[in-house]
Amino acid sequence: MKDLKHLLYFEDLLQNANNELIEQAKSEGKICAAFTCENLPEPLMNLGNAFSVRLFAPNSGSLDIATYYMTNLLCETSRALLERAIEGGFNFADCLIAADGCTMMNRAAENMYLLHTMDEGKKNFFYEFMEIPLKADENGVALLVLQCKNHILKPLHEKYGIDISDEAIRKAVDEHNEVCRLLRELGEFRKGDDPRITGYEFAVFTLATYVAPKYLVIDKLRETLEEVRTREPDGKKWRARVMVVGSEVDDVEFIKLIEGCDTYVCADRYCFGSFPGREPIVIDEDSDEDILTQVCRHYVYWGQCPRMMNMDKVYGRKKYVNDIAKEYGADGIIYQQVKFCDPWAYERMLGSHMLREDYGFPVLSVDRPYNIAGGAGQMRTRIQAFVESIEIKKLQGGDR
Repeated sequence: MKDLKHLLYFEDLLQNANNELIEQAKSEGKICAAFTCENLPEPLMNLGNAFSVRLFAPNSGSLDIATYYMTNLLCETSRALLERAIEGGFNFADCLIAADGCTMMNRAAENMYLLHTMDEGKKNFFYEFMEIPLKADENGVALLVLQCKNHILKPLHEKYGIDISDEAIRKAVDEHNEVCRLLRELGEFRKGDDPRITGYEFAVFTLATYVAPKYLVIDKLRETLEEVRTREPDGKKWRARVMVVGSEVDDVEFIKLIEGCDTYVCADRYCFGSFPGREPIVIDEDSDEDILTQVCRHYVYWGQCPRMMNMDKVYGRKKYVNDIAKEYGADGIIYQQVKFCDPWAYERMLGSHMLREDYGFPVLSVDRPYNIAGGAGQMRTRIQAFVESIEIKKLQGGDR
């Protein structure tokens, strides 16, 4: 297919946590709110003069220093972030808002605070640690509202004078929803046997909306959507279509590796992905409920994090994956987790079993390094074997 105009630009953005657009926003006097977890309401960190950036550590190498502080039994994502923070790679941030989505990420943020990795010479810098609900219910909504008031809105207003009014929140939600709409429309072109956008390209555009100021990527996303609408498919015959599910995928080379095995990534459900992270937030303008509560309710009920332990969410997460896989025509599912990620380790075990036994999907269940370059050969072999098993099943007349 014809190369997309802005693909190389977005790929370059992902090579460095302190990317060109962050530098531009900072030069305009904007306040950077760094965060670490998909359970935190993004619009609340994009109010007024603030913009959010989800921390990631592209092209990670040695994790020795972070391992010294956190041991090698904690997940590579948390160690990679701490390593990058110690190196000074996140010095662009004006605050860090962390959540106890998992203990390991909390440990990483705690060490960033104790080691003063980002706040040196910044009198208004603040670290905040939020408690996230364990259940998707009204008590969980009330807890998240309280936590957002105390750990996002209050410090942003007191330290930097950020407008935290309902009007400002509504404007941030509108911007967030526009990004979601553009990505969802782009994602629709992954359906069908002759897609107009590759899974890798879509992953690049999606990841950029987490790690760069949204207001600076919207125009390029609009142009890309119009470009894809008229893009001629290349007629490539993929061996199989798969959905990638699991923990953080902020290394798009993992998606490229899968598609390098002639396996099309037709859908995603992982942290930093489009499902559910780029689900538009529906605001009921006729409701008596304030907009902050409505935003928090969206994150509590729409979230698909394995942290949520009520049984309807435990089983609902598997149905959610099944429904998306069917809608996007997946032949199989790759259930992946970053090494030593405890929440997704348990989720992967139950999820891979249920999707195989209850929903009838072939499932490849794997753990992987944070930087896929560290295990590319082994991962490529496993994916190729998985695709061959799908092809054999098709030849034998199986359902999938």
